[in-house]
Amino acid sequence: MTSISSELHRIVASLKGSGLSVELLEDGAMVHDGESRVALFAESDEQGGVLVRLHLDLDLYVEEDAVADVLVGMNLMNQGLDYGTLMLDPVEDEEDEERVAFAVLGRSVLWLPDLDGVELRRLREHLRRFETEITEAVERTLQGSGGMKA
Repeated sequence: MTSISSELHRIVASLKGSGLSVELLEDGAMVHDGESRVALFAESDEQGGVLVRLHLDLDLYVEEDAVADVLVGMNLMNQGLDYGTLMLDPVEDEEDEERVAFAVLGRSVLWLPDLDGVELRRLREHLRRFETEITEAVERTLQGSGGMKA
C-alpha cells in the first residue's frame, strides 16, 4: 500500500467513523450526504502534509453559446464563496463530437499538516461547509429572477 492510499484510507475511516457514507474508488473516494456526492482525492504535499481535493458535480450543463454569460454569473457567485469555487469542465458528447458543452462543478482544496484528530475534524467541517455553500449558492441563483441561464 502506498503512502497516498494509506492517507486516503485514514481519511475515509475517519469520515465513516463520523457517520458519513463513504466508498473508496480507484483513485479517491465518494462521500454521500443525502443527494449530494462529493468526490475526494488525497495526495502528499511536497512540503509535508496532505492535499485534499474536493469535487462536487452539480448536474448542471452549459452549452458553448451560453458560456460567456455563465462565466460572468459564476464570477459573481465565486466572490461570495469561502469554502470552494465554481468551475466549468468540458464534457464530451458521445453522440455529437462537434458539440461542446461544459459541466458546472464545485471544487475546493484543503491542506492538512497531518492526519491527527484535530485536522480530520477540520476536514469534516470543511467538507460539510463546502457542500452546503456551493449547493446553496447555485440554488439561490437558479431560483432568483436573474438566475444563471444555460
